[in-house]
Amino acid sequence: MTIANKINMSCANFTGIYRTKKTDVKKERPAGSVQKKDWRINPMKKKMFFNQNKQTLMDVAAGIQKADLVILNCKILNVYTGEIMDDHSICIKDKWIACISQDADAQTGPNTLVIDAKGMTVIPGLIDGHTHLANYFSPTQFLPYAIAGGTTCMVTETTEAYPVAGIDGVIDFIESYQDQPVKVFNTAPVMVSISKATNGIPEDELEKLLKREDVLGLGEVYWQSMLQYPERILPLMNMTLAMGKTVEGHSAGARGEKLAAYVGAGVSSCHEPITMEQALERLRMGIYVMAREGGVREDLEAISTIKDLEIDLRRLILVTDSVSPEFLMKNGTLEYVLQKAIKLGFDPVDAVRMVTLNVAEHFGIDHMVGGIAPGRFADLCIIPDIRTIKPAWVISNGQVIARDGECKVLPRVHTYSPKSLNSVNLKKTFSQNDFQIQAPTGTKKAEVRIIEKITQLVTKEQILSMPVKNNQIQVDIEKDIIKIAAVDRVKKSNQCFTGLVSGVGMKQGAIAASASWDTRDITVMGADEADMALAVNRIGQLQGGVVVCSNGRVLAELPMPIMGIMSDLSIEQIAGRTKQVNQAAKELGVVFEDPILSLITMTSPAIPYLKICEEGLVNLKDGKTIGLFVK
Repeated sequence: MTIANKINMSCANFTGIYRTKKTDVKKERPAGSVQKKDWRINPMKKKMFFNQNKQTLMDVAAGIQKADLVILNCKILNVYTGEIMDDHSICIKDKWIACISQDADAQTGPNTLVIDAKGMTVIPGLIDGHTHLANYFSPTQFLPYAIAGGTTCMVTETTEAYPVAGIDGVIDFIESYQDQPVKVFNTAPVMVSISKATNGIPEDELEKLLKREDVLGLGEVYWQSMLQYPERILPLMNMTLAMGKTVEGHSAGARGEKLAAYVGAGVSSCHEPITMEQALERLRMGIYVMAREGGVREDLEAISTIKDLEIDLRRLILVTDSVSPEFLMKNGTLEYVLQKAIKLGFDPVDAVRMVTLNVAEHFGIDHMVGGIAPGRFADLCIIPDIRTIKPAWVISNGQVIARDGECKVLPRVHTYSPKSLNSVNLKKTFSQNDFQIQAPTGTKKAEVRIIEKITQLVTKEQILSMPVKNNQIQVDIEKDIIKIAAVDRVKKSNQCFTGLVSGVGMKQGAIAASASWDTRDITVMGADEADMALAVNRIGQLQGGVVVCSNGRVLAELPMPIMGIMSDLSIEQIAGRTKQVNQAAKELGVVFEDPILSLITMTSPAIPYLKICEEGLVNLKDGKTIGLFVK
């Protein structure tokens, strides 16, 4: 019997709340279930919370010992009660808050660092509950911006690392964000993929990740795939829930009975609503709704009218869902999202809860973060007032890490493994012949499936009769039909599938990228097969990145040698190169605002409807892999 089957049996017979008494566990455990441990106790609550020296915190609160840091003369936003408490002090010992009082004389000694807030407001450090940090930049480039803006805790997906570098790559990525000035938690990759080669994660590997205290749950589960293949995904979800951790959702387009079936399986969050009505439907089903505002989507304004309904917003969360280099340099991260929510009319107390307590409660870490109270980590932002999210001081783990928008504690530099730095494995030099589409013998016209781009992200299936020339299907620039291909960059066979795409606008050249979503492919689209080959080969030389070519020349490129998904350049260089790549693609005719994003999402089951991988085309409505030709 597999681990998942055992857990399924345990879950099917478990009717109570998490229990810690061994006698209670035995009563609830059916015959044949897992005996080796009780997975219903969150290991993080046992380890991280109880690592405090409680006697020391008690002594500081009682005035027996002195605090390491005291913040005087501040207003405190109490997210638990919704109060703003005037003229208070916060006493900190080591990493934790010892007490909050109106008179900190007893806790202040000659070696105590004292910050006079002069009437400014203190709020908890901001928590980004859904982001993708394996995106363009390394920790050393990203974290200074997050720190300066007041984000002291993040929960990131890890799905980008798994298909290209396996569980070792995921752990390498996770550890790159550990022992940093701020806390970074993770979700394990469920690996919903249109490619059979990267679809799913073995149960033993998921278990290994879930055992980590810095992994809070299972990453976003695409609803169509869960309903289409429950036998693959439900065991992974059940394992996660049995270990006391969360299952993150992705329910774009689901509603009514299908949404209910999805939520009923154990999903507890969703970051996909793009309207107030979608957000409300999910809130009514008891799940946490994450309103996005970042580099991929900007949904906050559309959702913001929910504030006018006079409903409880304690399950509404604000997230970035990742930020682009340009967004990061221009806006920062979560502080921008929080400020925008306040400008859109959300009550400031409610808005702050959406990036602090609400997030912490969802992930079950509110005993550590999310509020200002004794025994919590001293993660704080000192801001001018409750409506102005511009931190004068940022404190994380009891240490001042930013002052007046400037990072004061630089991130730790991580050394990635050789495997993570050599993830592009092209066994040959590609040529234009590799991207030819051979038509059935003897045909003058062929009915073919074409990926039609409806928006920058959304596609649909288009069926056209295409002329056959020299036994091949050619691009048709006048009809805006070019080629698109996916090349497996990990397996030595370098399996490749070439199809057709319309609505891109490209008149010449090609663009290729190795950071394709949810697969291990290099995705390339172009009006010229030779340029497509050049772009793919250049990515092999760079060990990952984005490349734009035309007329046999490389016009612009962004190297991404860290697993082929992150760059080792400075943030300024990354932003500059990204701008050059996108501009070069636009000059070739691409009509989308972000050509890179438009390309790398072509392999993902996250966004409807017709997608491509190295195995063929995939219709997300039924999840089936299909060929180019309509028989």
